[in-house]
This record gives sequence, C-alpha cells and structure tokens, in this order.
Amino acid sequence: MDEAGRGPLAGPVSAAAVILDPDYPIAGLADSKKLSERQRDQLAIIIRERALAWAVAYADVGEIDQLNILQATLLAMRRAVLALHIQPQQVLVDGLYCPQTGIPSQAIVKGDSKVAAISAASILAKTARDALMLELHETYPHYGFADHKGYPTAAHLAALREHGVSIVHRKSFRPVRELLFPVPPAGEERGRFSGIVLSNQQSPNKKP
Repeated sequence: MDEAGRGPLAGPVSAAAVILDPDYPIAGLADSKKLSERQRDQLAIIIRERALAWAVAYADVGEIDQLNILQATLLAMRRAVLALHIQPQQVLVDGLYCPQTGIPSQAIVKGDSKVAAISAASILAKTARDALMLELHETYPHYGFADHKGYPTAAHLAALREHGVSIVHRKSFRPVRELLFPVPPAGEERGRFSGIVLSNQQSPNKKP
C-alpha cells in the first residue's frame, strides 16, 4: 500500500492497495517517483491486468482540511484496503504509519523501493491521482493542474495570487490559507472525490 499527493496545494490525496500474483511477476516495478510518466502509465496497465486484487481510494480536500493531511491519507489508505475483493493476511505500508484496518500491518520506510507490491501501489496511486488532476484542469485551466498536478510550483503560486483560491484548493495549507477567500457553500465541489474507490472486478483476471 502507498499514497500519492500529500504535498500538493490542491486536489485529493490518493492511496492504492495491491496484491500481486506471484505467478505473473511484473518487471520494472519501482518507486513511482523514479519512473517517467510514460513508464508509470504503462506499468499501471500491467498492474491492473496481472494483480490478484487492486484498489485506489481518495480523501478529498474537505477531509484533508478537517482531519489534517496525515489522517486524511490514512483514511484513503483504509478505504483502499477495505475495497480489495481479496482480504490480505498482512498490510505492508510505505512510510511510518499504518491505517487502522483490523488487519496486521507493518510500516516500511522507503517500502516503495524495497517491496514490489508497494511499488505497484505507488504507481497506481500516482497515475490515478494524476488522472483526476487532469480532469480538474479542464474545469480550472488557469491554475495549470495539468502541468504541476497541484504541487506548489512557482507557476501554481503565481496563479493563486492572480486568480485566488479555488474550491479544490486545500485551505489548511499555508500558501493557500494566506490567500484565502471566503469559503464557498459546503458541498458545492469539495466533496467531489470523497471516498471514491476504484478496484478490479471480482471476476478472475485474464492473464497475458
């Protein structure tokens, strides 16, 4: 299990859980940050095809602002694990903290470069979140989400200063909070990605 999107100023945080099939190993798995966008996209397709089970879940900006980013990340992780159609015997998590799932869990520092299943999870979490940020770019093109995916780049900060804070920005994050405009009506957009879960179907995978 791994997450993506803890550092951005906008958009949800994502988490993925993956159970790999030992009979169908996947070459090239690595920490998603060390792969190119093209490599991640190609591997994500293979992971979805070959994994015994996978799921991606989110916590939205409202949950991030309410809970804090760590707790929102753990919430997304819990949602992903519980969405797996095969219950794992153990959960291996990249980093220092494990979500409360009722399943024995172990946190592994730099696990995304040590454990193949965590590497696969990091790839699915990253590619799924990037796809959502591309979707948000269509609605809010002036922020440049397609380029920086919500991270605090110079271009993103400049766009915030010029256009103000949108309803998909994390208002508890300092650069956004300092520019905060009045909060929009609750439920207008902030809950758009709350609890969204993607997973492979329960039918057996077709093996290549």
